[in-house]
Amino acid sequence: MTQADLYVIDYQLHGKSRSFIIRTKVMNNAEAWQWASCDAGLTPIPRPGRPPLKRFSKPMAERFGVTDVKWRGSVSVVWEEDHA
Repeated sequence: MTQADLYVIDYQLHGKSRSFIIRTKVMNNAEAWQWASCDAGLTPIPRPGRPPLKRFSKPMAERFGVTDVKWRGSVSVVWEEDHA
């Protein structure tokens, strides 16, 4: 797994901040809006090997209270032991 496979998505749901981490191979604005809609419970999480589900666009998600969707790649955590 590479660092680029993990993404943090921040969004607002009815004015309340929400955030989650997702592992996916592709991330862009459209994907971020879709995953935020899944996290908010507006659309089911797609199952591997099944036909694709209807996707939530930005305008559709905004009608249901999802706003300000932002995403970024996660950063690697470096664990250092302090041997004093």
